[in-house]
Amino acid sequence: QAELEESGGGSVQPGGSLRLSCALPRYIYRMAWFRQTPGQEREGVASIDHNRATTYADSVKGRFTISQDNTKAFYLQMNNLKPEDTGMYYCAADSQWIPLDRRLAQSEYRSWGQGTQVTVSS
Repeated sequence: QAELEESGGGSVQPGGSLRLSCALPRYIYRMAWFRQTPGQEREGVASIDHNRATTYADSVKGRFTISQDNTKAFYLQMNNLKPEDTGMYYCAADSQWIPLDRRLAQSEYRSWGQGTQVTVSS
């Protein structure tokens, strides 16, 4: 059973926007979004911690924004979406501090959501 719960996925045309949300069951120090397409490994998209330090994958810099509101939820605003952004998006969280350069590795997260589908197509 997934500990976290995502919402906000859907279908959009290239250039469109979507906002994903993830509800947390309690305070957790750092959070992240990952995505996965069939046959591919799950890749880190963006991370944020309680102090709002962020990291982004190069492929989404300038288009995606991760945020958190200190009320047990965090978000991924996705703008200028491209077909290659299509995939299942997962939120993840963990309480242990790690350096920023490790925060897009899926092995560094112990709590996960069930995933929400994002499809970008004309």
